[in-house]
Amino acid sequence: MKGSSKASVTFLTVDEEDAGQRLDNFLLKHLKGVPKSHVYRIVRSGEVRVNKGRSDVTYRIAAGDVLRLPPVRVAEKPDATPAVAASHRIDIPIIFEDDAILILNKPAGLAVHGGSGVSFGLIELIRAQRPQAKFLELVHRLDRETSGILMVAKKRSALTALQDALRDNHRIDKRYLALVKGVWENPRSHVKFSLLKYNTAEGERRVRVSPEGKISHTVVNRRQVWKDCSLLECELKTGRTHQIRVHLAASEHPILGDEKYGDFALNKILPKQGLRRMFLHAWRLVVDHPVTGKSLELEAPLPPELQSYIDKLEKTHA
Repeated sequence: MKGSSKASVTFLTVDEEDAGQRLDNFLLKHLKGVPKSHVYRIVRSGEVRVNKGRSDVTYRIAAGDVLRLPPVRVAEKPDATPAVAASHRIDIPIIFEDDAILILNKPAGLAVHGGSGVSFGLIELIRAQRPQAKFLELVHRLDRETSGILMVAKKRSALTALQDALRDNHRIDKRYLALVKGVWENPRSHVKFSLLKYNTAEGERRVRVSPEGKISHTVVNRRQVWKDCSLLECELKTGRTHQIRVHLAASEHPILGDEKYGDFALNKILPKQGLRRMFLHAWRLVVDHPVTGKSLELEAPLPPELQSYIDKLEKTHA
């Protein structure tokens, strides 16, 4: 994206990398910190022009389009120093990489992006480690406490294609391993509680089961059962915030170590037994490559701290 300024008005020329985005999505990214309502207002009022004419927020920008942007107040760019400093000591395992995508094995405890008291996340870390990269964007998210497979796009076209696949249940297969309280009875179950997002009095984001929420679907496959816990493989059929965590908790089988939706009394005991984090791991992904169309089948085995707990269960209940 090339830019120039005239009388505090900015003119931008769309390049190939940015082509294909909706106008509103591009503006929201380019004008970070500007409220969404204000972005829509300056488009509808005609203050934003595309090739000297008015445009709609749904217009998909094309290479060579010239955008006129009015002067707006943009939030200050976040300080990249913490991510740069951490980039030399934090190594994120790479599962797959080519010119279009980067697929990582995210460790637990690392947020996917900075904000809300977090100075940096995985995406800022990766950008700091690859300063020469022109484009690195998260395709999807994982909770901070969750480990496992995470996709990062290295091209705008790859980002769009993979996000389209995520919206279609039949084009992607994402599976998680979760260790839950109690014995899960059925070998295969379909959990379909509707989920509603809300904020607590402290401003923390949470999710609850509600008929007013969005339809959500998780397929639960029972992998192994012990006396007081079960190892489950969860297939995401929809991708709601905290979906697996809330679906399992609402089924009366909360994930061990889940500090938001788990059994809080049990969670206090678990560290003494060797489990010091939430037992949720994104272990398998099957998706068509966004450029070649070839099927990618990727796996991330349980991290040592989770596998060792399973090994201990096996030994204790042998």
